[in-house]
Amino acid sequence: MTARLADIAAQAGVSEATVSRVLNGKPGVAAGTREAVLAALDLLGYERPARLRQRSAGLVGLIIPELENPIFPAFAQVIAQALTRQGYTPVLATQTPGGSTEDELTGMLVERGVAGIIFVSGLHADTTADMERYERLRGHGVPFVLVNGFSPEVRAPFVSPDDRAAMGLAVAHLASLGHRRIGLALGPVRFVPVQRKIEGFVRAMADEVGTDAEGSRELIQHSLYTLEGGQAATSALLDRGCTAVICASDMMALGAIRAARGRGLTVPRDVSVIGFDDSPLIAFTDPPLTTIRQPVPAMGQAAVRALLEEIGGTPAPHSEFVFLPELVVRGSTAAAPGGVSVAGRTSPAEDRSRG
Repeated sequence: MTARLADIAAQAGVSEATVSRVLNGKPGVAAGTREAVLAALDLLGYERPARLRQRSAGLVGLIIPELENPIFPAFAQVIAQALTRQGYTPVLATQTPGGSTEDELTGMLVERGVAGIIFVSGLHADTTADMERYERLRGHGVPFVLVNGFSPEVRAPFVSPDDRAAMGLAVAHLASLGHRRIGLALGPVRFVPVQRKIEGFVRAMADEVGTDAEGSRELIQHSLYTLEGGQAATSALLDRGCTAVICASDMMALGAIRAARGRGLTVPRDVSVIGFDDSPLIAFTDPPLTTIRQPVPAMGQAAVRALLEEIGGTPAPHSEFVFLPELVVRGSTAAAPGGVSVAGRTSPAEDRSRG
């Protein structure tokens, strides 16, 4: 027990006496300290004493489209942790090719009496999907929150990154490095985040590079959100003379790097690549990937807060909570081939405003 107390104390950053008080249910321990000790127990693999096991306030479903793209496990972890801290038990439901559909998973969760459901990148993001399914879910009395993708037809809280602003950050960065032929590789056009990225890209290309809308749309290639999809899209964009490619996911960006190398090109000397998400471990690729960081912790916690307000009978506004992304510059972007990076350069829009 002494060794166990020492390990838990070291992990939690408290004294062994404090650990003993928590394990024995003694008073005089701050709530934050108590949580730290319980978290240390969990991290070290110790089973909590029966008296310290929190009775579940209910089940909450979390539906994600897949586990292969690391951004979805990242969302699942943040949301599950936030739910657990509030006493709820998260139930993860994942769609798989040839497996259960979103509707089937939703029905399963409703049958099990979940208190609410959080959908991440679900059919709500598909402009061709029937949004009546969400009204039917509301008819069952099950609150829900939707992450990534907005539909004015659905009365629910939405949580999204600012896809338009993300493209502005990416294009401005590449333009400052001297790139003018900047390509955009993304998923099928029917998805709301794709449409927003296109809008942001076209606007940024006009502001930063001076390319008109028609010219910008020629530099857009649709594919799948996979490594192979990114490879195929980038190959097409390289054929159009692009010296830089912005990808709508980190997985696509890895495919973009593969496409460049397949042609004997070096990233970033010959081709610059930007991803989207800042997925776990993406900083350790070769080269480390410059990417747009999706604010997963803030978005996940906001989704949980909104859902718990719905469950508690004080619904959050049926509107969209939009979170600003962040450009994370690493090793996959550099000055355009034969060009010079111009620090502090002004955009064509700024030049026009000064003239």
